[in-house]
Amino acid sequence: MGAGVQILLLALLGSAIGMGPAGWLTGLVFAFATWAVLSRALHRSRLSSFGPANRVTLGRATLVGGVTALVADSFESSPPVTLLVGLTAVALLLDGVDGKVARRTGTSSALGARFDMEVDAFLILVLSVYVSTQLGPWVLLIGGMRYVFVAAARVAPWLNAPLPPSFARKTVAALQGVCLLLAGADLLPHTANLGIVLLSLGSLVWSFGRDVLWLYGNSGTGAGTGAEETAAVEPLVRELELAAR
Repeated sequence: MGAGVQILLLALLGSAIGMGPAGWLTGLVFAFATWAVLSRALHRSRLSSFGPANRVTLGRATLVGGVTALVADSFESSPPVTLLVGLTAVALLLDGVDGKVARRTGTSSALGARFDMEVDAFLILVLSVYVSTQLGPWVLLIGGMRYVFVAAARVAPWLNAPLPPSFARKTVAALQGVCLLLAGADLLPHTANLGIVLLSLGSLVWSFGRDVLWLYGNSGTGAGTGAEETAAVEPLVRELELAAR
């Protein structure tokens, strides 16, 4: 069903702006990749139903697929900034709604939390690609930093350890989408957009740096902590903890 709704959105975007092959291909790849990954994750998690919260997240993922298609299409023609900003704004505003729905309906799950975070991370990556065409390739550091962290954890197992809850971390994560959206809207002078994105990148470097230092400082303390403890955790939950930025 999710792939069908994504294709319908792409058809609406295509008819509205005359989307080219790059946009269509990217949007379709996103739709079927999302369907394939979700199908596998649902099979592994053995959930009895998809649940209302996951449906909200799937709706957000559909909007992100539309944004991804528009960004890909922007390399071939002038991007419809108003449409791109509108879809992105709705996707960002809905962030957190799925979590509230999950808590109120008692359907919270590791799969739902991971799905929500992956949608957030991919949206930030796509926005950083779009803004990098205006401000330079250095903006890609914002979208790529989380993926670099995940890759680094494969060679440095102590990075897999769970982090303590942090309001600052959540605030910095939310700031990324807002700053990139504001810069992408191109409503402010170039210097102002540059300052906003630099602030976004600086806060993200600070947040990751603080967490890496905490993980390093606690990597060898206590019995049963670090890589040994993490290795005993269910794979899906371990990945969730790693993604909880």
